[in-house]
Amino acid sequence: MNTPSKFVHQPLRCRPVYQQYIWGGNRIILKYGRQEPPGIYAESWEVSVRPEGQSTIAEGPWAGHTLAELMETYPREMLGRHAGRPFPLLVKLIDARERLSVQVHPDEAAAAKYGGEPKTEAWYILEAAPGASLMVGFRPGVNREAVEEALRTGDLTGVLNAISVRAGDVVFIPGGRVHVLESGLLILEVQQNSNTTYRLYDWGRVGFDGRPRETHVAQALRVVRWNDHGPFRMDPVPLPPSPGATGEVLVACPAFHMERWLPSSPWNERDDSDRFRVVFIAAGRFRVEGPEGGLEVRPGTTLFLPAVVSATRWVPLEGRGELIRMFVP
Repeated sequence: MNTPSKFVHQPLRCRPVYQQYIWGGNRIILKYGRQEPPGIYAESWEVSVRPEGQSTIAEGPWAGHTLAELMETYPREMLGRHAGRPFPLLVKLIDARERLSVQVHPDEAAAAKYGGEPKTEAWYILEAAPGASLMVGFRPGVNREAVEEALRTGDLTGVLNAISVRAGDVVFIPGGRVHVLESGLLILEVQQNSNTTYRLYDWGRVGFDGRPRETHVAQALRVVRWNDHGPFRMDPVPLPPSPGATGEVLVACPAFHMERWLPSSPWNERDDSDRFRVVFIAAGRFRVEGPEGGLEVRPGTTLFLPAVVSATRWVPLEGRGELIRMFVP
């Protein structure tokens, strides 16, 4: 593969890496028309520099190169003021064909004390079956003793807090918050760049090898936030008007921001804060243009906008447009 002698100022379409966990299905492939062989596609790591799954550039002068290679070769152009530090995000699609395990991730304090990588995440619900729900946090009054008793009896549903969800909802999962994705959900997840997950309970499920999957009860219980009272479902906050589109903040936390933009005519996306952005096309087809090149994108596409590409122009081509924009503040 040839590497251009200079940085090309254009949006980068990412080619994802798939993870075949036992609870997944094939909705990601079918919904977004991806050309993949039959199989289980539980997660699609859309933007990742992790050794266990690295995104590559799909086309253009850097086709076939990994995002990590570009960040190493052009740190300032790619990352701006975040250059010189580990890449902070992992962006995924998740297809929950079956209920996931009861799990929790450490926050910064717990990771510093006990090891592992801190992980705060947020879920944007892309599709939800009728009556869909998920579980986040514990019911009021539940303490460690109640959870340990539920583990002994083998039924955690009585201690977990269930909420109904539908397409367009946003659920926030800071480190330390116990959570369960239920079946029938397709979500976009933005999270800290971490793969530390502690399974508290797995519903008696067995893995591909026919054996019970590993749980991490002791590790999970020591990183749980026992005084966690929400909020769980986030209320969008309108952004100032932008010619051609309306926008709202879905999540704003120290680890990342997530916004939703609804372009109705050509829209100039701009960020003068010297930082990269990740944009997922949730609906509609667009022509997106940067200073030195553009491309057409359809639903299910994820783009990495380098920090030096401070402005892009989004021209709607077909259908209702919906963009999910993610960045690190």
